[in-house]
Amino acid sequence: MVSCYGTLMHHDGIQFHNVGEVRSVEGRDGKLLQRVPEAVRTDLNEGAQSRMRHPAGVELRFVPEGPVRVTLSTLPGGSASVGTVRVFWGPIQGATEVDVGQSPTTIEVKTPEKLADLDPSARDDLAFDPRVCRIQLPGEHRGGPMVYHGLDGDVRPPREDELPDRRYLAYGTSITEGEAPLGEHLNYVSQTARRLDADLVNLGSCGTAYCDSAIADHIAERDDWDIATLSISVNMVGTFPPETFRERAEAMIDRVASAHPDKPVVAITIFRNARDVCQSEDPEAMCERFRAELREAVAETPHENVSLLEGPALLPTIEGLTTDLVHPGDNAMSTIGENLAGELRPLLED
Repeated sequence: MVSCYGTLMHHDGIQFHNVGEVRSVEGRDGKLLQRVPEAVRTDLNEGAQSRMRHPAGVELRFVPEGPVRVTLSTLPGGSASVGTVRVFWGPIQGATEVDVGQSPTTIEVKTPEKLADLDPSARDDLAFDPRVCRIQLPGEHRGGPMVYHGLDGDVRPPREDELPDRRYLAYGTSITEGEAPLGEHLNYVSQTARRLDADLVNLGSCGTAYCDSAIADHIAERDDWDIATLSISVNMVGTFPPETFRERAEAMIDRVASAHPDKPVVAITIFRNARDVCQSEDPEAMCERFRAELREAVAETPHENVSLLEGPALLPTIEGLTTDLVHPGDNAMSTIGENLAGELRPLLED
């Protein structure tokens, strides 16, 4: 197994982005790609232990010299029997989309002709160099945990000057992990990162964002991010009483902010959802109580690098939500990404 965070993980000439550990898989070839080291994962709540094995926001990045073949498969445990893997070239969306299931599937890529002929000046204003192949893996709602079986071809890892020079880390629920949009690049954290010319570390945890001390410690101990958002957390409504929510939120904010006093840490209250707008919902489970607890926690923090954003302000109406009136679809994700980037940009500039 290989464990890495705070530095970049390289293997076979590939940079494994948003991967915390590469682990052997019992009874089969290949290496499982998980988002946090195993020592962190096993200290999380039971559901989050599963979520962190799903590759939301994980990318295999390399610069090819000629044709390349990458072989992947999935493990059982996802919401879909196959996962759609998409290929980007820097910020340019490629035409390659491959469905990967439990049998090893080979993805063939080579630098598109027009990108190979690109004038160097056209790359000057891009956060990602278009020569960088980015194989984006699907998150939990678009496939199972992903296994890497190997690469054939001549590649090298991207250089620093071919990647964004700032990094945005996001913790939160399935909304952060990216449940409902049609692809990983359409969730709000990916869209926020794109608008900020930032690289994304996605630590969303579907249904299980409980502010566990293990994930707070993990974020605090990383040194590879410039700004962090903590979207906390509709998952805790109905699971914990407001007082426990407050304690856990305060502990996470304090741990992360105290470890990085010069980096902005932004808490986001619960996004607008069915509990706010449906008449049949239990008033005692209304999200506004939990939002109030988070507001007070931020107001009372001693850390000057902590600020608060209101989820309902980032998504002002239910337009663009999916029919469960909880999860943002493509359009609502775009709205959040646009509004959130506008709020984070001044913090990064400062």
